[in-house]
Amino acid sequence: MKIAIGADHAGFLLKESLKQELVKQGHVVDDRGTNSQDSCDYPDFASAVAHEVASGGADYGVLVCMTGTGMVIAANKVDGARAVWGANPDEVRLSRAHNNANVLALGSKYTSVEAATAMLDTFLRTSFEGGRHERRVNKIGAIENENRAKENQEPNS
Repeated sequence: MKIAIGADHAGFLLKESLKQELVKQGHVVDDRGTNSQDSCDYPDFASAVAHEVASGGADYGVLVCMTGTGMVIAANKVDGARAVWGANPDEVRLSRAHNNANVLALGSKYTSVEAATAMLDTFLRTSFEGGRHERRVNKIGAIENENRAKENQEPNS
């Protein structure tokens, strides 16, 4: 499986730990940065990972910042990205099974390496259930399509 991963300066160390774990498990890891703890802007990395996942260049994405919240907000601006914030393994499981989440965001300030690894393992092992949930996920795609159509309309003169 190919996993795109990214973090800002606050998430760098946790990203590096998760990257090592993913490689150890045999996954291909596409590291979209950052590469240090030097201050940087999380939307840059959220965008890079979300676009890679939404385009099909990666199966899933993982994002880490201090809280995970900024990454979720930024990633979800990309059509086709369904980013969720990881609080615990059960919530992550339900996000994959019911919402077909394809990007997991984690907060380094509140998440240990062990907890983050457990949530990531759950995220990657859980399949989308489809069924009634597919109808709902398709409605999210319809909202994206409506927004795209509005953006492409000529302004009224």
